[in-house]
Parts: sequence; structure tokens; C-alpha cells
Amino acid sequence: MSFSNWRLSPAHIFQLTPVVPVMVIDSLSDAVPMAEALLRANISLFEITLRTPVALEAITLLREAMPNAVVGAGTVTTPAELTDARNAGAQFAISPGITAELLQVGSEGDIPLIPGVATISELMQAKAAGYDHLKFFPAEAAGGCAMLKSIAGPFPHIKFCPTGGIHQDNFENYLALPNVSCVGGSWILPKAAIAAGDWQLVQELAERAVAAVK
Repeated sequence: MSFSNWRLSPAHIFQLTPVVPVMVIDSLSDAVPMAEALLRANISLFEITLRTPVALEAITLLREAMPNAVVGAGTVTTPAELTDARNAGAQFAISPGITAELLQVGSEGDIPLIPGVATISELMQAKAAGYDHLKFFPAEAAGGCAMLKSIAGPFPHIKFCPTGGIHQDNFENYLALPNVSCVGGSWILPKAAIAAGDWQLVQELAERAVAAVK
């Protein structure tokens, strides 16, 4: 399901890549080379987290520089941040959690909101508001694959993008679950590689992750 006013469906977003890169951009000059490295690895969905002062500028820059990519905002926690992300050009928004106000504003906007849940009660609140594509966060700390397997029984139509504690040694376990469409991860974007401008390493890690899924 998606709301009729949304320009993209969350199902479409979840199908674009098995690994959603969680991009923490501290320097605006890193945005394009980081995205280019991911594109070379056939990842064209970018989640720019709103954790840094240049995040909104980075969203605008990548929308202009990468017209064939899908660029969104992560760590969206308030309606104001959702509005700012949309105004910056974000094509989707991902939240680490939910509030009733955020769910309401998200349903009324024109870009899809992917709310974050960690419990059954939060899942039920999101589902009651019309959301069926959710972020599971923090995935490992909240029960990991075992939790998602348990959820699949009573909620078979809910699809997840788990994020948090996911890395190269466990991401395939998540993707093997029937209710997991993609995973969010930062292991393909090591901080040391970004600091050194080692975009070749970023590309190789991303290629390895995509190839493993195939």
C-alpha cells in the first residue's frame, strides 16, 4: 500500500537495491564522489542521513547531479525535518521511529515516509495509520532475524528494511527472510575510506554486497 498523493511507492523504493547505503556526509565535497562510487556498483538509491549540517545541501546537490538516481533523507524525526527534506529535493524519507504527528504529516505529503519500528506495538500503530513498508531499527539490538521471523507470522504483508548492526557477515541472513525487501547499512561506506577519499574501496565493498545477493 501507499498513499495516493505519494509520487513514488515505498514498494518501488524497497525494490531498487538490496542494500540501501546509509550516507553520513560531513563534507559537501564528498557527496558526488561517494554517490558516483555507489552508482558504479549499480546502487542508485541514496539515503542521506540528516545527522550533519550539510545533509540538506547534499540532497539538493545529488538531485541535480544524479537525475537518474533516487535520493532520500534518513534520520527524519519530526514533521519539520520531513518538510525540510522534501523542500531540499528528497524523494523519500526514512525515520528511525514513529510519532502520531509524524505518521499523520507523512501520509499527507507527496513523498513516501518509511517509519521505523522496534516493537510489535509500534508496528501495529504504523499499520493502523496505513503504513506497510517499515524500517526495523535498531535491527540487531531489537532481536534481529529471530524477531523478524516471529513478526512474519501475524503480519505477513508488512515489508521491512532492517538497519542497525547489519554488516557484511550478517546482511544476507536478513535478505533471506520473506518479509525483508532490503537492508540499510553503513559497512559499504567506512568512515576511514571516506576520510581518505578512497572511493575505489567504497565501490568494491558495494559491488561485493550487490554480487553476494545475486
